[in-house]
Amino acid sequence: MIPCVDSATYLQRMLSLPRPGGENTLAFYEHRVGLICTDVKLMLLPLDDHLAHRGDGVFETVKYTGGRLYQLDAHLDRLKLSSQGIFLEPPCSWDELRDIIIEVAAAGKEKDGQMRILIGRGPGGFGIDPAESPASSLYVAAYRFVPKPEAWFAKGLKGFRTSIPAKQGYMARIKNANYLPNVLMTREAKERGADIPFCFDDVNNLAESAVANLCIVEKNGTLVVPEFTNSLQGTTLLRGIELVKSEVPVVFRTIPEADIFAAQEVILLGTGPDCVAIVSYEGRPIGSGKPGPVCDRLRRLIADDIVATGVPIRGLV
Repeated sequence: MIPCVDSATYLQRMLSLPRPGGENTLAFYEHRVGLICTDVKLMLLPLDDHLAHRGDGVFETVKYTGGRLYQLDAHLDRLKLSSQGIFLEPPCSWDELRDIIIEVAAAGKEKDGQMRILIGRGPGGFGIDPAESPASSLYVAAYRFVPKPEAWFAKGLKGFRTSIPAKQGYMARIKNANYLPNVLMTREAKERGADIPFCFDDVNNLAESAVANLCIVEKNGTLVVPEFTNSLQGTTLLRGIELVKSEVPVVFRTIPEADIFAAQEVILLGTGPDCVAIVSYEGRPIGSGKPGPVCDRLRRLIADDIVATGVPIRGLV
């Protein structure tokens, strides 16, 4: 028979349990509590938060390197759009949320890391009606991020066509907490011995990867970006385009699979890696089979931009 205990006994047992991966969490914040904490064993989510049992919420991930948060305001702008897309507001002002993110990063006391910001419908029950939750929830966590070595970028990544279809247009453009398709793509990549899944829409046009955007460079040097019909508008992708557009022609259009095989370069852009080359697709080399000049240039521009425009974290710069 399972014991039914008082809160003190339950808390003691809970705090004695191991927390796999907990060593990588630096600091966290929950809005109901209103405090920042560094003891990962207390980083908990109420089971009756609709974020937990319905996926009713939105999120963003922001990277910081050298004590600077990259594209913080662009991420917050997208978080605001995602929130509006599901009729959700944070439990504080957006300016307050920005300050909270910076403070949690500072509390982690490491120069390199990532921030996970989640806004949920909030606790209130186990039904599906959003009205069940009297107030929205907010969770912010800082966790370790180890930049990839130069050899990883020089080698490039292997891509493949995933069996998981692109999300429906409306939901694909909201960074919502239901990432099951993305999880399944990543699982399939490991099964296939590949790195990057490419998902396609229902008319066989490229959409995106599991957690990043994809684009191609044609033989004439044009950077071609998939239209954002079944994919999320990536903050790194859009910033990269802004940085490189004076040097490289850029167009937005549909990309059928045949264009991937014919491309001179295929590039992945996302918060974690910034910019990295896909050097093969479905076992066939892309271009020379090595990272190309557009990818290399984008990567350098983004690296310089982090230093030039990154939001400094108090005590870490």
